[in-house]
Amino acid sequence: MTLLALAIVAAIVLSGLLGIYLLCRQAAAVAANRDRVPDGFAGAISTGEHRRAADYTLARTQLDLAQTAFDTILAVVWLTGLLGPLYALVAQFIAPGLSRSVAVVVLFALIERLLRLPFSIFSTFSLEARFGFNRATPAMFLLDRIKGLALSALLGVPALYGFFFLLGVLPDFWWLAGWVALMALMIAMSVIYPSVIAPLFNTFTPLPQGQLKTRIEALLAKCGFESKGLYVMDASRRSTHGNAYFTGFGKAKRIVFFDTLLQNHAPDEILSILAHELGHYKLGHIGQRIAETAVFAFVGFAVLYWAFAAGLASSFGLPANPGLVLIIILTALGPVMHLLSPVTSFLSRRAEYQADNFAKAMAGPEPMISALTRLSRDNLSTLTPDRLYALFYYSHPPVPARIARLKAL
Repeated sequence: MTLLALAIVAAIVLSGLLGIYLLCRQAAAVAANRDRVPDGFAGAISTGEHRRAADYTLARTQLDLAQTAFDTILAVVWLTGLLGPLYALVAQFIAPGLSRSVAVVVLFALIERLLRLPFSIFSTFSLEARFGFNRATPAMFLLDRIKGLALSALLGVPALYGFFFLLGVLPDFWWLAGWVALMALMIAMSVIYPSVIAPLFNTFTPLPQGQLKTRIEALLAKCGFESKGLYVMDASRRSTHGNAYFTGFGKAKRIVFFDTLLQNHAPDEILSILAHELGHYKLGHIGQRIAETAVFAFVGFAVLYWAFAAGLASSFGLPANPGLVLIIILTALGPVMHLLSPVTSFLSRRAEYQADNFAKAMAGPEPMISALTRLSRDNLSTLTPDRLYALFYYSHPPVPARIARLKAL
């Protein structure tokens, strides 16, 4: 291996060690505060509920530690030992050309998915079940994985063929064309997903007529939000976790409530949660997120262009196959994105604070405070995360910080 290859491997290892360090800090912070409910929550969350949330967080952290170590080792083993035999296996059956490049990537992705499957099984049927969240059956779990695999093949294989085709017909500008195509696909998927893909996994029914729907429609009119419909998703088939979101783009926007959210929250809380989601739309966060994604994707394609021009595969002693180069870059980008996560997480948390402010203006502070407290209790979210861990991984501010802001503003 060349110095460049060694540097990539070292970056992967250091990124994994950083992840393990942050997880250990999180576990220590949660364990140290397990027996004391934070100030301001004593009346809303009991000591037993707080301990149960700590135990759930610690169990999930232990699983994340095991998966981080596994992912780091697997990435190094792929780059230093397995990619060569993988390519040799494909080369025995498929002639040089587009199909060989696509087959290398597809086989790599299949093996990766298979190797990570035990973590998903343990998370769903052991960890989540132990704390009363899981409702999925083994048959449902298997069917979801088969659907996901089929969907990945349906979308991913043509995309790979298109990408490798561009390499040949646009030797100097394929990366720009690929970037434009990716962004167009992402925008198209935001329209296609709500009506075509999401119903493959869940059932969506219109929100029934009643006082809640009337109040929701009044809030939408107040916020100037036009949607294609209000829907309830049967999230309780798989989990007891609750949430709400809006999806789609332009006139295809839909508002979706988990049935668990409607079952466990008062109408005022539901309206405040919806107002928070509407705040993301009204404050332009959707456009900002698309712009951020476009910037990262542009940089990623520029790195890909450099990797092909520099002959990155040869740095690892591998043939100059486009599929191998793509795999190396995708594997190496993980450490870079990990180091950038404080920036992306900060931008996300800032947007969440702004959406909270919008919800307060639309529905008042108390319903939002009550909703956040109930969500934290029902989802067993820790109220005492480690600050450095949260800096890297929390896309939403910790609930105590959000409630403090709502009370102070």
